[in-house]
Amino acid sequence: MKILHVVDQMDPKRGGVCQAIRTIIKGASLLGESNEVVSLDDPKSDFLSGDSFKTHALGPADNPWSYSKDIKAWLISNLLNYDKVIIHGLWQFPSYAVYLAKRDLMKNDNSEGSKPYKLPQIYVMPHGMLDPYFQRAASRKLKAVRNTLYWKIIENKIINTADALLFTCDEEKNLARQPFSPYRPPKELVIGLGVERPPDETVEMQKAFQSKCAGLNESKYILFISRIHEKKGVDLLIQAYSNWLDEHSTDSDGNKNTTILKLVIAGPGIETDYGKKIESEVEGNNNLKNNVLFPGMLVADAKWGAFYGCEAFILPSHQENFGIAVVEALACGKPVLISDQVNIWREIEDGKAGIIGSDTLKGTLKIIEKWNDLSKENQENMAINAKLTFNNHFTINSAAARLVEALNENSL
Repeated sequence: MKILHVVDQMDPKRGGVCQAIRTIIKGASLLGESNEVVSLDDPKSDFLSGDSFKTHALGPADNPWSYSKDIKAWLISNLLNYDKVIIHGLWQFPSYAVYLAKRDLMKNDNSEGSKPYKLPQIYVMPHGMLDPYFQRAASRKLKAVRNTLYWKIIENKIINTADALLFTCDEEKNLARQPFSPYRPPKELVIGLGVERPPDETVEMQKAFQSKCAGLNESKYILFISRIHEKKGVDLLIQAYSNWLDEHSTDSDGNKNTTILKLVIAGPGIETDYGKKIESEVEGNNNLKNNVLFPGMLVADAKWGAFYGCEAFILPSHQENFGIAVVEALACGKPVLISDQVNIWREIEDGKAGIIGSDTLKGTLKIIEKWNDLSKENQENMAINAKLTFNNHFTINSAAARLVEALNENSL
């Protein structure tokens, strides 16, 4: 089976979708399936050389809609070379280009004297982009109006004419049914998503992380790894942690608590207006300044060193379709402290692999307090459950098998 993945960009700095595509491709390739990508990346981009699969980079497309006439022409010329096409993400021109290319090919196929051919099946993987959060968030009012208009004119055609929609979990599937109408996809398939098993922990990983996180020294810490963005609830995390510090920075005798859990906030985005606001809040509070660290974006050994060295992972996100970093933490045997807006929270709760709270200041403070109040034995049991939950739900092999099975069954 030859699969074409369609996406606007594959730059790793863009986060979850391109990372998910790379994981999906690796898993499917291990099962013998052939995978290629078409995107609007600059073909000179350095990151493309690090991939084991072929990317047809037709960009750059430097405009908000990722519009490019080249991708539609390329799809018309090449679509018939593939058995399956998976559109990753929505609201950008590449997904519409697939719809247009298929429409034009069907017209040609039905024209008098044309040679009949078999079009590939078209699948859409929204990656959480149909979540009602994006229509309800106060900071997205104008974008919500734009998306409503865009849905009525374009997006509903892509969704309702696809052969099936692919979801990472039941929660995502159920939420996708809420914000837009008409919503009538022929099929909704839950295929899950996997994450590669992390490399074994090494001394080099800890050294790499420590070199990026000056001031941590030997302190224990809770880890946040994601974009520093309003959606991720970083402001809630800072406020909740500050409140928690006020209660725990001194012992019952009023002496400084030298074993206080620090907070490491790692990821891109500190240079944005939101990131600068977060950083300023920390700098303006001596208690926070001494206990919150911003090592920036962590990759390779430094990232794994951060995961393996933490006591627990935390993500109080307002919306998280899957949460690759959450699953990476589980894979490292680390309990996860997350909001109930992370769509895989039920699997984590059922597996007793973490603590779940609401995406509010009160909810975020509560999960920090609950973790701190656990006995050492219970924390260790939760760490064991984290690894078990990863093995039961989120390995790359099991997710790839579900994807390939779904694509094959849908061919019948």
